[in-house]
Amino acid sequence: MSKATDLASGKGHKDENFPVASLLKPQHRAPILAFYRFARAADDVADNAAASADEKLALLGAMRASIQGTSDADAVSVELRGVMAAHRLDPVHALDLLTAFERDCTIDRYQSWDDLIDYCRYSAMPVGRYVLDVHGEDRALWPANDALCAALQVINHLQDCGKDYRAIGRVYIPLAALARRGAPVSDLGHDASTPALHGTIIDIGNQTLGLLAESKRFARGIRDRRLGMEVAIIQRLAEDLTRRVKKRDPLCDKVHHGKIEMARIAGGAMLSYLVGRA
Repeated sequence: MSKATDLASGKGHKDENFPVASLLKPQHRAPILAFYRFARAADDVADNAAASADEKLALLGAMRASIQGTSDADAVSVELRGVMAAHRLDPVHALDLLTAFERDCTIDRYQSWDDLIDYCRYSAMPVGRYVLDVHGEDRALWPANDALCAALQVINHLQDCGKDYRAIGRVYIPLAALARRGAPVSDLGHDASTPALHGTIIDIGNQTLGLLAESKRFARGIRDRRLGMEVAIIQRLAEDLTRRVKKRDPLCDKVHHGKIEMARIAGGAMLSYLVGRA
């Protein structure tokens, strides 16, 4: 394989658990979707079960060089580089994101909650920071953004914990958290959660709710109304998903929102945001 697109999963922004630029102004939507395409391509490379670590690192290296402008090897990265230059956006967010995907090629276990949050520092927080920069928002919002983005990442890890373990041997649930409950990593390969694994998921869910408490007022601090509304919706969806993953079993139950559920929760969050802003 010579290009990142050779490993494309076919997944798009409409397949995500949370809205991607759905409410934003067209001038903001375009650079954000360019970043999404870049992130999706890199994620598909890192998660590919057939490619070797060396092959994946080489493809991610080509993406990094294309973002930095020392190569034009990766088309998606070259597109994003042009978008960032046109909008005077800092490439650090794209480069940080690549650091997370490079880690995924060689690291498949995380020892502690702090280790997991450090991973989220590169895998999730740069996405929100980029979106804020696109809108020209104050970087004083970064701490609230970082808490929300980390929460979204951990929710995805909990939802997909069984699939990640079985398909690519990767475990994002901290080993220390599993050990506290007496749950071996192999529990993730079962058809249903053991009591120990279920307890661990509840523990991580509670820590995730702590992150969401930190981001609770994030949307109200955003100047751009459309972005604020989208963040309010994402916050509400994340809170609901976290409560759901604590009650249901991600190894055998449906945890993701259906379209009707998502619309209902989004509608309530939108109304609450607009009333609060008024």
